Amino acid sequence: MNDTVLRFLTMLALFALVVLVAQFAGTILVQRRGKSRAVNRRLQLLDKGIDRERVTSLLRKNVSSGLAGAPAWVSALLASFRRTLNAANIQRSEVQVLGFMLIGAVAIAFLILVAAGTSGVLLTLGTTQLAFAIGLTVAVALPSMVISRLADRRRRRMENQFPIALDIFVRGLRSGHPIPSALELLTQEMDDPIGSEFGIVSDEIAFGLDLREALARMAERWGLPDMHMFVVSVSVQMETGGNLAEILENLSQVIRDRASMFMKVRALSSEGRMTAIILTALPILAFAGLFTSNPAFYLDVSQDPMFFIGFGGLILLYLIGFFSIRRMVDLKV
Repeated sequence: MNDTVLRFLTMLALFALVVLVAQFAGTILVQRRGKSRAVNRRLQLLDKGIDRERVTSLLRKNVSSGLAGAPAWVSALLASFRRTLNAANIQRSEVQVLGFMLIGAVAIAFLILVAAGTSGVLLTLGTTQLAFAIGLTVAVALPSMVISRLADRRRRRMENQFPIALDIFVRGLRSGHPIPSALELLTQEMDDPIGSEFGIVSDEIAFGLDLREALARMAERWGLPDMHMFVVSVSVQMETGGNLAEILENLSQVIRDRASMFMKVRALSSEGRMTAIILTALPILAFAGLFTSNPAFYLDVSQDPMFFIGFGGLILLYLIGFFSIRRMVDLKV
């Protein structure tokens, strides 16, 4: 065997060794990542030694009843915003988040007015209106868009997980587990967000809360029709009897068929929804970006008395267009 052949075999062996080591390391890394994804946040907190009651209080974000003495429509808006914060996995209450937004808006408007006054700009009613419009845009509108985006993404994940959770729940019931034990299976097998949500339900039942009330709280926190159908199915079965496993199996199939129809509707309406997103976000982003890059573009004309009327009318037209577009693309399936 000459030196060339020996050198070739040596290089080939080294290459095979590197490939095997890389494949082994990659397999271990993928397994660890998969195992870490399979553990939800509730189990991670319990593994850290945190008390079960403390974990439940940290994760549970019930929909509040609104401000005391507030009109019904204000309470409904606060409850809807609470569900959005819950879906976005934001731990603060709706009153706190709105308070932070309003404080930020006032602070930004105050800084703009101070900077405009020190630079020689006359502080008129239009300038004040412009400053508060910028403050609301940066501190309220933009964060609300981000929170809404995060909430929509997490809701879609919950909707995708829910039929799988029902299948695991049905298999647990058919294998002889009672309902609380079948729920405990979901807390150990499912990833977030549904794993932690059913963990909260399991903990509340363990602490003495009625099963139907615990499930109803979960459905109220998310406001998803699939969860409400699940709660109604369990409640009716507990009162009238029947094969709960068969009922939930049929419900899982209905939810999957409904999700398939919903995806078809989303595909057919994708152009309209994208147009709505662009028409909604572009004016806000353009307004904030242009003022940040060239404040004089607005401040020079804000001293005109007609600016207050024109700018107010522009905001009114934007709000009318915003709600009109939302109604057109809000498709119910």
